[in-house]
Amino acid sequence: MPIKKSAKKALRQSIKRKETNLKRKDEMKNAIKKIKKLKSENKTEEALKLTSQAYKAIDKAAKGGVIKKQAASRKKSRLAKFLNK
Repeated sequence: MPIKKSAKKALRQSIKRKETNLKRKDEMKNAIKKIKKLKSENKTEEALKLTSQAYKAIDKAAKGGVIKKQAASRKKSRLAKFLNK
């Protein structure tokens, strides 16, 4: 455990950031999973309605530094390609 005051604060900050990052990552993954599940059940229209939600989650993850900008772009591109099949 940290002893110095600054180390204690750094620990609190890192824990808080970790929770935020995990939340953003989970939101992104769940949005993508929902779309893929709907597409596999041949509910394409419902999946298309959720794309904006998924794009938003992906962009937020990229903005917060959870994933890199190019990774976000790649995920959105592959999701669009998957929906157009």
